[in-house]
Amino acid sequence: MTRDASLPGGSLPGGSSPGTSSPAAGAAAPAAPAAATHVSFGALRHRGFRFFFLGNATAMMADNCEHVISYWVMFQKFHSAQLGGFAVISHWVPYLLLSGYAGALASRTDTRRMIQLGMLLFMAVSISWGVLIATNRLQVWEAMLLLTIHGLAGVFWNTPSQLLIHDIVEEVHLASAVRLGATSRYLGTLLGPAVGNGLMLLFGPAIGIFVNALIYLPMLLWLWKAPYGRRFRKIIAEHEPPVRGLGDALATLRTMRGNHIILTMTMLAGAASFFIGTAYQAQMPKFATDLGHGNAGFSYAALAAADAAGGLCAAVILESRGLLLPRVPTALMLCMLWCMALAAFALTHSYVLSLAALFCAGFLELSFGAMAQALVQLNAPKALRGHVIGVFVMASLGLRFVSGFTVGILGAVVGVHASLTLAAAALFCVVALLFAWQSGGFRARSSAARTAPGL
Repeated sequence: MTRDASLPGGSLPGGSSPGTSSPAAGAAAPAAPAAATHVSFGALRHRGFRFFFLGNATAMMADNCEHVISYWVMFQKFHSAQLGGFAVISHWVPYLLLSGYAGALASRTDTRRMIQLGMLLFMAVSISWGVLIATNRLQVWEAMLLLTIHGLAGVFWNTPSQLLIHDIVEEVHLASAVRLGATSRYLGTLLGPAVGNGLMLLFGPAIGIFVNALIYLPMLLWLWKAPYGRRFRKIIAEHEPPVRGLGDALATLRTMRGNHIILTMTMLAGAASFFIGTAYQAQMPKFATDLGHGNAGFSYAALAAADAAGGLCAAVILESRGLLLPRVPTALMLCMLWCMALAAFALTHSYVLSLAALFCAGFLELSFGAMAQALVQLNAPKALRGHVIGVFVMASLGLRFVSGFTVGILGAVVGVHASLTLAAAALFCVVALLFAWQSGGFRARSSAARTAPGL
């Protein structure tokens, strides 16, 4: 086992991607994955990634099965928009508080065991839901506790899995792996509502969520002997910063100021999570009821899965054609279009138009989300990779708890249709300002490069 001393542990190169030696890499870093994206489904050429893809998809499907069943039971029993808002807050606050620590820890420990711990917690939560539903003893505080533990389990799964991708595929296929990893989550999100509703219709919510606990097993069992992780790496960064808890996130944020690509994409992901996130999904029973399709069945499942279907189609089209190569301005534009699609969904009273708007939203969300994540992972130096990815996950997922207020809690006051519209409009303005700031910074850097001696 050798050590890589090419990168100092306390610095982030200004936009250069790992493994790039060109002095102009800081300006051209977004183009680094371009060659890889022209190889259709390049990451699937790796046998290990195929297992990872299937395990990730089934785990996400189980996650969404639980959401569909538990959200439906809570809505039918308590009819509380505030509880729906808490479902979002409790799910994402653990990411905000612990993702930076989890990323730093995952870079120094066995990522497989961290993910397995997350799977075990998911299974325990599903079984607990089943017991409380079957005995008809579910109370608000018990629902709140299970929702919080579910969010904690996600921290052990999400950030370490992003690091595990680097151990499975070569860097040339990293952009493909990031997009396909997002695809596996969207595939699980697409199948989850359908499978969750099917389980409720066939067995009822109690038995259905018991069955759901078994769906986490493929990922849990594959990781037991998967030959990936720190102990299997041939190269380990020499100057790995120590794990310091929340201090890791603060220190990483300070170093990220020197890399405009990582900084801009982290700000984009954080803004999207802050204003909208996935809060509207927790309110889907309310949207479905207002559209006349609030009962468990195909119509509700189709509405709940429409944006996941759009994300899946985006992944297939973009990955097979090599379209929308990772670029900072492209990611920002796609996010603004996402805001418009969600505003259209919130304002329409047509079920068909709602499905179309959610489908477009899913297509756009995967496009800009996977693009932002790919740019961050490609530009993160090896010595700080876990720290940088942890901070990105903290922003992209942790700040989603705020959307529980902007969409859920505010929705209890002005209505979820109005709250989602206002949140989408606010995010559109923020991203437009970020686009203007990024464009101005890019022009300044280009001007400085042209006036530099010898150019």
